[in-house]
Amino acid sequence: MSGIVRGDQVAKDVLLTPDVCIVGSGPGGAVMASRLAEAGAQVVVLEEGGYHLKDEFDMQEATAYPRLYQDRGNRATADLSIAVLQGRAVGGGTVVNWTTSFRTPDDVLAFWREKEGAALTPEALRPHFEEIERRLGIQKVDLEDVNANNRALYEGCRKLGWAVDTTSRNVRGCLRTGYCGMGCPVDAKQSAALTYLPDAVARGATVYANCRVRRIEWTGKRATAVVGEVLLPGTQEQTGRTVRVEPRVVVVCAGALNSPALLLRSGLAQGPVGKKTWLHPTVAMIAMYRDPIEGFYGAPQSVASHHFAHRGADAGFFLEAAPVHPMLSGIALPGFGASVTGQMGLLPHVSVSIALMIDGFGDGEEGGTVTLRPDGGPRLDYPQGARQFECFRASMEALARVHLANGALRVTSLHVPPVTIVSEHDLPALRAAPLGPNRCGVFTAHQMGGCRMGSDPARSVVNPELRHHFVENLWVADGSVFPTGLGVNPMESIYGVSSWAAQHVRSALAKA
Repeated sequence: MSGIVRGDQVAKDVLLTPDVCIVGSGPGGAVMASRLAEAGAQVVVLEEGGYHLKDEFDMQEATAYPRLYQDRGNRATADLSIAVLQGRAVGGGTVVNWTTSFRTPDDVLAFWREKEGAALTPEALRPHFEEIERRLGIQKVDLEDVNANNRALYEGCRKLGWAVDTTSRNVRGCLRTGYCGMGCPVDAKQSAALTYLPDAVARGATVYANCRVRRIEWTGKRATAVVGEVLLPGTQEQTGRTVRVEPRVVVVCAGALNSPALLLRSGLAQGPVGKKTWLHPTVAMIAMYRDPIEGFYGAPQSVASHHFAHRGADAGFFLEAAPVHPMLSGIALPGFGASVTGQMGLLPHVSVSIALMIDGFGDGEEGGTVTLRPDGGPRLDYPQGARQFECFRASMEALARVHLANGALRVTSLHVPPVTIVSEHDLPALRAAPLGPNRCGVFTAHQMGGCRMGSDPARSVVNPELRHHFVENLWVADGSVFPTGLGVNPMESIYGVSSWAAQHVRSALAKA
């Protein structure tokens, strides 16, 4: 695509002076670039990841994780207790996510307004969500298109009388290959790289891929420059070239771990930067069935249950399915050597369901913290305590009951050692199994918070319009601004909130 510059195409240091510099090209950055370019602004987007086309998506995990994920797919909390799945490409996480699309729940928006003075309302976001759903082809899944892995969750919930439904997905002409997490090989998934970024480029925006932003320079109350180092495509190796952008406005959309890290590297530590980071910490249960499931084919997530998604004294959770590909499964399975090999041989008969904790709503709940590693990258600490453990036990028991109700031969946890359940009589053993860092597999694919929005500069990093509290021409518009977790998959919320914020950035440009 013309208008996208790869790292190996940058032959010398670059100096640019556009109206706007956007850091990050995921859902927040892409829709921001499109909206501002449509308004006539000169836009430059800097993206650390590479620019990849469908011909490069070979449906191989060994290729996809090093190429398309942060830290080559090995990102984790500092104590290695939570695996962090986070995209790294032109288009950000939309290139590798599982297409599950939800609007921000109304009660979450109400909580943000009440507790933090946020300005977002369902009425304000509605036109943005409606346009985004049209542009991305977001539609509800028909039950007949649900694969056996997701149907196991659906049928088990129905038999227990629990609320469950199909999800909505951002696809057009989906062949249901099942490889969404490795980049769509047929361009059916309507990622930011296929939608809002081309829209922005068609209106004059330029995207620099393989450009890692090291710092924002600022003086007084003004950001003056954004400085990025150019990387050789396919590597983390610096070419020695730099891209320096001196814009009128800076918008940071680098994600809930990289955005706070960038502010910290830049000396912009005013407010709780990196604090109250939310992960939807996720546990899984593995169900073995007599008949083949083949969870590596079909739409990865097409069913969800929010039956337990309350936001009260006890942490709620929601249930979804996860694809059953060999590398992802091998990493998740507890144990080593022959025990894992034996389980991998049974993979076609395995159904995997996950439970995602809704974090951020408990009194005094602190979540995680992003600080800097010695190399300047984000270090994530997320302490696990009684609130998490209570939620994990309840949610694993719920998943076990779902699959037992659906006729699974056995259900196994990711404890070390694992707990195997063949009937409800075994559930006490699951509740009694020890929990703690690296005692049970925990994952996150949903990172939020760290640059939270709010009216109080002591409690938030950006104001209700997502403008930085202390630097007047700096905005943050991605999942890092969420004051809590969402209780739903965050992609559509990030698109919607950034689209809403773009109108405030446009107003600021008009006044400058």
